[in-house]
Amino acid sequence: QVQLVESGGGLVQAGGSLRLSCAASGNIENINYMAWYRQAPGKQRELVALIVSSDSTNYADSVKGRFTISRDNAKNTMYLQMNSLKPEDTAVYYCNAYVAFGRRYYWGQGTQVTVSS
Repeated sequence: QVQLVESGGGLVQAGGSLRLSCAASGNIENINYMAWYRQAPGKQRELVALIVSSDSTNYADSVKGRFTISRDNAKNTMYLQMNSLKPEDTAVYYCNAYVAFGRRYYWGQGTQVTVSS
């Protein structure tokens, strides 16, 4: 089992920045990759960014150049640095971890990000 807890959401003006954190606990040694997803009202949940290692990351086109995903293995924490935020970035952001053994996906409870224009 893996437990994920997000923090760092909030209200920010367009053009501002926020950093989200995701603290992982439990059987974290089995995690193959971690990711951030988001879900805006009335829309499907979408992948924002994914990290396998510091050298292997992937981003949605809509956030490339503005968001940076990183992972601190010593702290068992993943981050999402969000710069140049836009109103369309408003959503609930979810932390995700994938464990290949058993093909399990784990989710955090989500954290609200609201960007005002």
